[in-house]
Amino acid sequence: MMKSKFAAQLYTLREQVKQDFPGVLRELKAMGWAGVQISGLHGYSAEEIAAVLKETGLGTAGMHISLDRLRNELDEVLNEARILGTKDIVCPSLPGELKNEEGYRAVRKELNEIASKIQAEGFRISYHNHAFEFETTVDGKSALEYLLEPSQDNRILAEIDVYWVKKGGRDPLDFIQPYAQRMPILHLKDMSKDEAQTFAEVGTGLIDFAPILQWGEGNGVEWYAVEQDVCPGDPMDSLRISLNHLNELAQQAK
Repeated sequence: MMKSKFAAQLYTLREQVKQDFPGVLRELKAMGWAGVQISGLHGYSAEEIAAVLKETGLGTAGMHISLDRLRNELDEVLNEARILGTKDIVCPSLPGELKNEEGYRAVRKELNEIASKIQAEGFRISYHNHAFEFETTVDGKSALEYLLEPSQDNRILAEIDVYWVKKGGRDPLDFIQPYAQRMPILHLKDMSKDEAQTFAEVGTGLIDFAPILQWGEGNGVEWYAVEQDVCPGDPMDSLRISLNHLNELAQQAK
């Protein structure tokens, strides 16, 4: 059931969750979301948030965790993941000093070491892209394709953000093909049709999501997480527009 895989990335609501995280979760559940992707706990404890997830029946579509925390607070991160009921830990970006060939090589090695350390417990490490990874070449391919190389010895899974792939000048549907069964979570956001080509509600912009969802259903995607970094008005309204469009596509796919 595709509808049971739609999750709201809480970075979209970063200001709202600081005020009333439990209230935001209840509102998202009422709107019809199946899950949320955690992007920081904003002063709440993992136990408090887990209790509201349980109360509402919302699933946890992974957690975005900085490289710094993965390095220095891994035990604490894993404990949060256990409490919040997810196996997916996603590195959401990289600090500036690592955005070069040497840096990407070091990051691939480091994330693989973390992934092998935690996989016995069933945890998985994914990497979430922006467009900057297309600006560096490693071993003859973009740094993103280097980090996510679908090989036996690479344990880094993909969390492709279709907007940033398009921003980087690539076609999202083509780009995701190599990551069959290697992408538990796919990031959906649209690109506005105007010159700014900025963030837009799913279904209102340039990206054709129907074939992307169809691919996801056949290739092991467990969650479709919607993130809108900047919204024109109330982010809740933006998320509602995106979810309505996704529900229509899910209906048509039957």
